[in-house]
Amino acid sequence: MKQRISIVDLARHVGLSVSTVSKALNDRADVSDATRQRVREAADKFGFCPDPSGRRLRRQSSETIGFVLSPPQSHFAQPFFLDLLTGIDQRLEETGLQMVIVTARSVETELESFRRLVEKQRVDAVLFGRTRRDDVRIRYLQERGVPFVALGRSETGEPFPFVDIDRAVAGRDGTARLIGLGHRRIGLLATPGFLMMSHYLQEGYRAALQAAGIAFDPALVIEGEFGEKGGLDGTRRLLALKQPPTAIMCGHDLIATGALRAIAEAGKRPGSDVAVIGCDNHPLGPYLTPPLTTFSAPTIEAGGRMVELLLASMAGRPATELQEVWAPELILRSSHGGPLEQG
Repeated sequence: MKQRISIVDLARHVGLSVSTVSKALNDRADVSDATRQRVREAADKFGFCPDPSGRRLRRQSSETIGFVLSPPQSHFAQPFFLDLLTGIDQRLEETGLQMVIVTARSVETELESFRRLVEKQRVDAVLFGRTRRDDVRIRYLQERGVPFVALGRSETGEPFPFVDIDRAVAGRDGTARLIGLGHRRIGLLATPGFLMMSHYLQEGYRAALQAAGIAFDPALVIEGEFGEKGGLDGTRRLLALKQPPTAIMCGHDLIATGALRAIAEAGKRPGSDVAVIGCDNHPLGPYLTPPLTTFSAPTIEAGGRMVELLLASMAGRPATELQEVWAPELILRSSHGGPLEQG
């Protein structure tokens, strides 16, 4: 086993100054290729390994990227965040950067998670998702001059880098699909209203109604919590209306799961009596009864792309060149049903 030596010992072995050895190990341009190769071969021969903490101190860099798991989904059970983190981690492996993950317990206290990353752990940059129309996290990071990339757009602050899976497309195309099957009373179970994704989902929903000449009815739109309970409670409210919907567009597949249960509880057949479409392509979707029609969510790819945009931003590219909106695709299964029987 090789015994670890210091940079001073390594410099003595190769007959060069410590500063020249340091430059060679850090790929400085003012060192020749021959010298750089000679130093690297000696470092391998004698088992020299640079001290990472010292290197970070000299560069005034933590070589660490922070990721914040935001409420209302601040746990690892959600495949959406698991896939996003997988994509981020795979891309970071190629950079030498590491990732630290922080969870936020509530919307009200989430900013403290960002402060902890920036001011105590001193990360070089931050990644996060679930953007809001008025987003204090974006305002804080811009005020501190911290590089970041978000999954989602916002109306807050100056332009910033983002990847966004367009919920306006899902809301428009899903609703249009239901209209094409003959539905005129279409409910919308949206995610919490403060989220930017909810704004775009409702925007797309209303655009599809308008294009078909169907009047917007606010009683058919319910904003609720993420998860099955949100879908269960929202669908119960919709089905209790004097004129209940014959179809429901859902802002998330877990909301759609609750909707399917509530429809069955009411003695109706999901996918036949009441059509349902979800969003985000949850892995359980194909195994529900009926299998859930939904929209794609390429989150592994989005995670990797967020890292690429972050690296470009840290290298000086303007934020306006680092903004991407991806259109999801409709995944047809059975829950949206067939043409509505007029009766």
